[in-house]
Amino acid sequence: ITRAVTILVVFCPCALVLATPTAIMAAIGQATKHGIIIKSGEALEKMGKVNTIAFDKTGTLTYGKLEVSDVISLTELAEKELVRIAASCESKSEHPLGKSILEYAKNQNIKLHQPEEFKMQSGKGVSAIINNEKIICGNEKYFEEANVKIDENVKTKLSELRLQGKVSVLIAKNQECIGIIALSDVIREEAISIVKKLSDMKTDVVLLTGDNNKTAKYFAEQAGIKNVHSELLPEEKVNNIVNLQKEGKTVCMIGDGINDAPALKTANVGIAMGIMGSDIAVEASDIALMKDDISKLPYLKRLANATVKTIKFSISLSMFINFLAISLSVLGMLNPTSGALVHNAGSVFVVLIATFLYDRKFDK
Repeated sequence: ITRAVTILVVFCPCALVLATPTAIMAAIGQATKHGIIIKSGEALEKMGKVNTIAFDKTGTLTYGKLEVSDVISLTELAEKELVRIAASCESKSEHPLGKSILEYAKNQNIKLHQPEEFKMQSGKGVSAIINNEKIICGNEKYFEEANVKIDENVKTKLSELRLQGKVSVLIAKNQECIGIIALSDVIREEAISIVKKLSDMKTDVVLLTGDNNKTAKYFAEQAGIKNVHSELLPEEKVNNIVNLQKEGKTVCMIGDGINDAPALKTANVGIAMGIMGSDIAVEASDIALMKDDISKLPYLKRLANATVKTIKFSISLSMFINFLAISLSVLGMLNPTSGALVHNAGSVFVVLIATFLYDRKFDK
């Protein structure tokens, strides 16, 4: 009877049950101190298994503070009037390019028109009726779909702007291309070191962007990213992630805009920029960087890796203690009192291991 009671005491797998939640709570607590919000333990565990990280460009790999650098009128229309038309058309847009054009117009004290019949094609551009004239603002693909002709001189100018790392927005009025507004962005200073650190951790880095190929390659070369996929619509970003997953890769997607939300949801782990990111992107993500600091990514990856290792170690330790205690109980070497002490020792060890995880300096 004594041996049976002892076995009953030590058999309960309390330490085994505590192994995963204590490690996850410790890791989530530490991440919160560093401005990273992890929404679930599952996301943290998956982050520990990630071997491919896909970046969006604007607002993620770059600062996303796009500023108008060139206003090019292709007709007799004054540059100020061209900005007025474009900003009026973009006034209801949620895209960073549209917001930057709108901010430029406000800084220039340009009064805007009220757009009617506003439409937005995600990843392509916007259209509206302004003063009974149809205005279209967007990229070349959008203009082709709208049957707006772009002559060779315009294409040459667009190519020159792309080589400078600038993003161009074409403006058309009544099916005639009337101008170009170019915007420049700056790559984050820490981008190069982050890509290198992730590569050193045997993590592949991919750039998925809706920007033109030349612009995408310009920034990718600066950051040291070799795998580049450009001119992607939101659904094409999703397809790229699915293809990576089919290759057996565990993918983490990092983005900030509405266009990134489907990709963030499709990826094994979605990370959103908390400040610059749209509400939809933050809602679709599993993890949010509250300070928009991508330099925290190597830290997050190290923390997630350590969490997975800690969980595995704690589970193995708890099972070993349980089997050892059961064996000793069967042999009569433990009584109910000593069995209870051994049993509780396993739980204490698991909690202590999680505590070490909470205080470890992963950012060093």
